[in-house]
Amino acid sequence: MQDKELPFSGHLNELRKRLIVSVFSLIITTVIAFVFHQALFEILMGPAKGFESLKDQSLVFTQITEMIGITMKVSVMGGLVLASPIILYQVVMFAVPGLTQRERRYLLALLPGMMISFSAGALFGYFVLLPPALRFLMTFGSDIATPMIRVGNYINLVVTLLFWLGVTFQTPIVMFFLSKIRVISPQALARQRKIAIVVAFILGALITPTFDPVNQSLVAIPIIVLYELGIILARLARIGSSKEPSA
Repeated sequence: MQDKELPFSGHLNELRKRLIVSVFSLIITTVIAFVFHQALFEILMGPAKGFESLKDQSLVFTQITEMIGITMKVSVMGGLVLASPIILYQVVMFAVPGLTQRERRYLLALLPGMMISFSAGALFGYFVLLPPALRFLMTFGSDIATPMIRVGNYINLVVTLLFWLGVTFQTPIVMFFLSKIRVISPQALARQRKIAIVVAFILGALITPTFDPVNQSLVAIPIIVLYELGIILARLARIGSSKEPSA
């Protein structure tokens, strides 16, 4: 009985150490992001610069705690981005004992790709999707009412959009890994193509802050392309893994 309990207690101790490292790193990076929060606001305001709606006015806040609240949110999100390599590494290392040697090798090799794909998704949202979406939102009805943009509303929209696009761009990496460890086959992924297209447009409607089909398509079409890329990578994963001895 004691032999069975020791591995479990050791597992809990390992989890506690990983959590402590992750939380401590997040606290440090959040403090760093808070120190530079004005620069982060400038970056997040980038897609809105140049619009007529904001030329003669700044963002406003209507609640006494709104500005400090949104500053803390930006700092935490910035800290999370900075600490994400450490946190992701801790998560992977905690899961590694439950994987085979081959699965560990694949997962560790894919870590840089996951970071790059998340960054690519955020950059896509920042440079490609946000400008037309903001143009639509800021000009719609401007001949009827004068827009006064709340800082909390704007920052929440931008941060949420960039985060979920970053997560969505992980799709090919996840499909490659699942195919590599033989959880799902490329043929099964290809058969679900029609469902993936429908899901892509649903995600486009959920992620995009506007209701027009043009901006929704700007999200849905890249998701479909990413799914097709994932199928190709899944096939390549099977070609490579078929030459390796099973673990």
